[in-house]
Amino acid sequence: MTKLYGSLEAGGTKFVCAVGDENFNVVEKVQFPTTTPIETIDKTIEFFSKFDNLAGLAIGSFGPIDIDKNSKTYGFITTTPKPHWANVDLLGALRRTLNVPMYFTTDVNSSAYGEVVARNNAGGRIENLVYYTIGTGIGAGVIQRGEFIGGVGHPEMGHYYVANTQWMRRKNLTVFVLSIRDV
Repeated sequence: MTKLYGSLEAGGTKFVCAVGDENFNVVEKVQFPTTTPIETIDKTIEFFSKFDNLAGLAIGSFGPIDIDKNSKTYGFITTTPKPHWANVDLLGALRRTLNVPMYFTTDVNSSAYGEVVARNNAGGRIENLVYYTIGTGIGAGVIQRGEFIGGVGHPEMGHYYVANTQWMRRKNLTVFVLSIRDV
């Protein structure tokens, strides 16, 4: 049986759940609105529970989140302004149900990592990258020498509320990527 790997983009607007194989082929993918924590997490668990051969799950979550593995709130969405989501133990809820290794980081860190993997699989050689995203807020993920920077916290390049997101969506101003050659 082929090992499958799960990916969860836990966004403030929508959750995107996907499962792929070792060659980065997407086997199945689903997305649904981010509503209440119970409803949204239940849908996430329902999706990933279908796969008996799930070998691991990577989670990139909106935040702020606690990524300090030594913290009692590791895996929590912490002080978010998103209604009903403050102090939600996202990682704990998934671990209690899905018995696979999990990696937990910010949504922009996971996007940065995805860019590095995709570009390197396409023949590139990228070890350093800054990934900015503009949506409900402005955030960034940084990979330096192939590793996330930040340690027990995560750097915020600027996590600010953006008031006119409808205008930005109409203008397709959603994501831009900056690759740094020699950091």
